[in-house]
Amino acid sequence: MRLDKYLKVSRIIKRRTVAKEACDGGRVTVNSRVAKAGTEVKIGDELTIRFGNRLGKYEITDVSEVVRKENASQMYRVLEEDEATRAERE
Repeated sequence: MRLDKYLKVSRIIKRRTVAKEACDGGRVTVNSRVAKAGTEVKIGDELTIRFGNRLGKYEITDVSEVVRKENASQMYRVLEEDEATRAERE
């Protein structure tokens, strides 16, 4: 699955256009490498997302095309997250 779509479906980032901008702006890494929106992701990949001074690190645990809002958080495991990032995601 494309990285920007994964970020939207998993609701780590709520809008795909924002996810695409974050990826293309160099603020998202997959397995410690800067990733573009079209980068393919798979189970086991580690994502790091930076928005200003906020930081989130996640491990992909599921890749599904369609997920209900209440089940979206089951698509990843939080490895590290500051309070501002956690509050925005919830």
